[in-house]
Amino acid sequence: MQVKDKVALVTGASSGIGRAIAKKLSEAGCRVALASRSVDKMRQLQEELSNESMVVEMDVRNSESVTEAFRDVWDKFGQIDILVNSAGVMPLTYLKNRHLEEWLETIEVNVKGTLRCISEVLPAMKTQKNGHIINIASVDGKEVFEGGAVYGASKAAVIALSRAMRMELSPEFNIRVTAIEPGTVATNLRDDITDKELLDDKDYDDEDEPKLDPINIADAVMYAITQPDKVNVNEILIKPTGKA
Repeated sequence: MQVKDKVALVTGASSGIGRAIAKKLSEAGCRVALASRSVDKMRQLQEELSNESMVVEMDVRNSESVTEAFRDVWDKFGQIDILVNSAGVMPLTYLKNRHLEEWLETIEVNVKGTLRCISEVLPAMKTQKNGHIINIASVDGKEVFEGGAVYGASKAAVIALSRAMRMELSPEFNIRVTAIEPGTVATNLRDDITDKELLDDKDYDDEDEPKLDPINIADAVMYAITQPDKVNVNEILIKPTGKA
């Protein structure tokens, strides 16, 4: 797939992995729609992009917000070839400490937010008989650990969803689907954690902990989308060297 002049919509584009992916896609010649709640941060990013782009305010927790954002992208570009579902939260908690609202928020953003975006992009991709949906999952969707039950469950859902999407959408509509499953990445996701006991147990400030850079995930996305049209990279599991 040649990505030059393709239209890519990236959620969670204001920071971290989403920001790195948006920059990489723009450098490759894509026209990029930056989607997030943080409009000011996206405006700053837009100044760094090397190709045509637009900023759309999107709250993936809100169906109307998602619908309006996709409509704006369609109105400007007339197509959407690549969707990157990168918006996510990671408020790790021990189950015994009952952070119910954070658990529900995790499902709302990581699972329901992804579903909202998929629902909105499908009409365009079905009409085009072409497209690529990238779902940013996590190694935590496969490797369960104490404190990561709900987050891991949300990412396991994204991995399972991606598999089913390929079964349904690839044969009939030529839509490719890839799940990217990063290990620990140097982002601010861990700032979401409020469980004091968990924070006391874990040293999240360890500067020696092996971590990926967001650009490593952007490189994985580029690998997946630049394969020949007949090739669907189903999953990419990427972890930092030196970490079990």
